[in-house]
Amino acid sequence: MAVRRRARAVGGGTEQSSGPGAGESLFQPIQQAEPSSPATRKMRWRTSLPQYYFLSATCLLITLEAVPIDIDKTKVQNTQPVESAKIEPPDTGLYYDEYLKQVIDVLETDKHFREKLQKADIEEIKSGRLSKELDLVSHHVRTKLDELKRQEVGRLRMLIKAKLDSLQDIGMDHQALLKQFDHLNHVNPDKFESTDLDMLIKAATSDLEHYDKTRHEEFKKYEMMKEHERREYLKTLNEEKRKEEESKFEEMKKKHENHPKVNHPGSKDQLKEVWEETDGLDPNDFDPKTFFKLHDVNNDGFLDEQELEALFTKELEKVYDAQNEEDDMVEMEEERLRMREHVMSEVDTNKDRLVTLEEFLKATEKKEFLEPDSWETLDQQQFFTEEELKEYENIIALQEDELKKKADELQKQKEELQRQHDQLEAQKQEYHQAIQQMEQKKLQQGIAPSGTTGELKPPVRYNQEEI
Repeated sequence: MAVRRRARAVGGGTEQSSGPGAGESLFQPIQQAEPSSPATRKMRWRTSLPQYYFLSATCLLITLEAVPIDIDKTKVQNTQPVESAKIEPPDTGLYYDEYLKQVIDVLETDKHFREKLQKADIEEIKSGRLSKELDLVSHHVRTKLDELKRQEVGRLRMLIKAKLDSLQDIGMDHQALLKQFDHLNHVNPDKFESTDLDMLIKAATSDLEHYDKTRHEEFKKYEMMKEHERREYLKTLNEEKRKEEESKFEEMKKKHENHPKVNHPGSKDQLKEVWEETDGLDPNDFDPKTFFKLHDVNNDGFLDEQELEALFTKELEKVYDAQNEEDDMVEMEEERLRMREHVMSEVDTNKDRLVTLEEFLKATEKKEFLEPDSWETLDQQQFFTEEELKEYENIIALQEDELKKKADELQKQKEELQRQHDQLEAQKQEYHQAIQQMEQKKLQQGIAPSGTTGELKPPVRYNQEEI
């Protein structure tokens, strides 16, 4: 288990940041669409936040295991390791997430590779030297990996075709377009080689390690969009209604800000509160070592980012309630991220994104643990300046103008098609009228009428018996 956790720590955060490099131009529009409303953005954030705990692409032996945080482990000194219930690894958010997890599952079945990983250090994994060990795995494993790669190449080709079809592009070289996906070797689409494993590790590490920064940027955009939409809505109201709305807005802000004191994350007061209210233990018996063992839920000797963020739930519940209109759950998850980042910066001395017992105990000896500064929650901070909001609104205005131009062009095309349709219908009507006039003249002259195709019908002949 410790080996798995060490491998997990290599890449840092989760979820894609900048995507697959050049691949963004083709794939990203299919995979991600910018939400058009705060409600949509909330849903996206809520579904993407659990992705945060699936660490780096180099986690070649990842399988997240968890037990409830409030499990009774008061006798930790004599507690045997608990058999944790396995759960599916959360979606990393990468466009090749399924491929990554399938490769991991297959590599886990090879004993030789597991042993090599156990002996490898983090730098060896990140540098790609471990990928060379792929040459020594069993034939059965290599065959499975080959099949996975062929399936992934086929999937990418289908995505490329779907995208090109939507753009009505023809004559494109699909093999050339595969170059933009840097998580596999496109030169040999049928074989999974050490180069493929190396590219998969490096691509996912690069895509995941900047997750926190990207998530903060997305949150900032979310808040600016909220404010932009609020101001735009106010413009549609008359003076009286606008004042009522402004008053309601200020009232909700004050209501949200009126919450109990939030303890400094990672401080003794904060941990003792978890000890008492979550673990159900006497606060006078608080012991850092016991606390660490209680919340190392899978007993692997580390507190990872998931386990750390679970410690902040009680603090967040002081400020946020999903039932309250004034509380934004997207902001709650941003607050959780800030708390985790802060504790990691204070406790994780070797910056491997895992907290060992030794690091944890050293942190409890610091003055900041006993006498921390007050913690400023998000409602005490300004997310953006007026200048930043104006710049963002300008970007939105340009995008809206572009969409309006496209809509106008489509409307003109529709009107032109309708005009052509009407013209054809008029010509068809004139043609039928001319045919009818010709038929009437023929009848008047005693000529047999023409058939439906305009040809004259042959005269009817009768045999002698019929006569």
